[in-house]
Amino acid sequence: MSAEPKLIAIEEISEANAPAIYVAGGLQQFIDLVKGEIDGEVPDLTTRKGRERIASLAAKVSKSKTAVEKPGRDYLRRLKEMPKVVETELREFVIQMDTLRDETRRPLTEWEAAEDARIDRHNDRLNWLKTLADDLGDLNSLQLKGLIAEAEGMQLGAHWEEFEAEAANTKDKVLSTLRSALQKREQFEAEQAELARLRREAEERAEQDRIRAAQEAAVEAERQRVAQQQAERDAAARREQELLDQAAAQEREAENQRLQLKLEAEQAERARIQAESDRVAAEQRAEQERQTAARRAEEAAEQARQEERRRADAAAAEIVRQQEARERDVAHRRSINRAALDAFVAGGMTEECAKQAITLIAERKIPNITIQY
Repeated sequence: MSAEPKLIAIEEISEANAPAIYVAGGLQQFIDLVKGEIDGEVPDLTTRKGRERIASLAAKVSKSKTAVEKPGRDYLRRLKEMPKVVETELREFVIQMDTLRDETRRPLTEWEAAEDARIDRHNDRLNWLKTLADDLGDLNSLQLKGLIAEAEGMQLGAHWEEFEAEAANTKDKVLSTLRSALQKREQFEAEQAELARLRREAEERAEQDRIRAAQEAAVEAERQRVAQQQAERDAAARREQELLDQAAAQEREAENQRLQLKLEAEQAERARIQAESDRVAAEQRAEQERQTAARRAEEAAEQARQEERRRADAAAAEIVRQQEARERDVAHRRSINRAALDAFVAGGMTEECAKQAITLIAERKIPNITIQY
């Protein structure tokens, strides 16, 4: 009865026994050997030790593959007469060992991919939340309120897993930034609305003054026109009366009719010339008085507009002064808060704890402790 052939261990492969190993089907024993070493292994993917065990088994398969492949490659270079047989055997061996390695590591690979995807989902959500507080300079109060509603609508809870604390902290920071920006924007919009209201009122008063002055000028011009017409009628009546008087005198003085008529004709012409001169002078005085009244009305309206503009400018300057004072006060308080924060941190507190402590003290939520600004 023949003895059972002895199996060769991978580490025992040498130049002497290579001809018995690198033959058709000769490497199957090593595949079976490696399979036998990892079969039955059921590592626990829920523990770090189990995952490291899977990675170790896969590495062991790769190491065994290299330990068989390298001597075979050396043997193949020596056996020029049978390169195709050895190459085919080695290729099949490598494929099966790679497949075995990949199958061995597949649970860990799948777990790592799932873990990366889970962490990416949390980080994407955190990044979205942080972007709500970016580039707030051009947003109006309505847009800021919309962002605050979005941030407030983000729910916290166990679904955040180990990111729950970071999510809560990020949400608080974003809401604090957005609410501060909203407060400043609403104050700015209110000041702009007040400035616009003051300008409108000034323009309305100036327009009313202009209309009133124009109406007064029109009334004065009409009065002068009526007075001029009355003066013309009076002059005509006087001329008519003089003619009647002259006619009566001619009847009474028949004997001096020729001389009297000549004298009366000369007197009538002088009267006509004088009346015409009076009429022209009256028209000129009326036009001059109308122009003077119009100029005074324009000057009064312009003075009213200048006064209103000065009042509006003074009101705007006061608003700007108050805004600058508020900004200086905010900068002063921020400087004091920063000094207190640095002192807390120097005393051993974390920056986040120091910020929270300063906020609570500034909001007077800590009894008997205040910040002197």
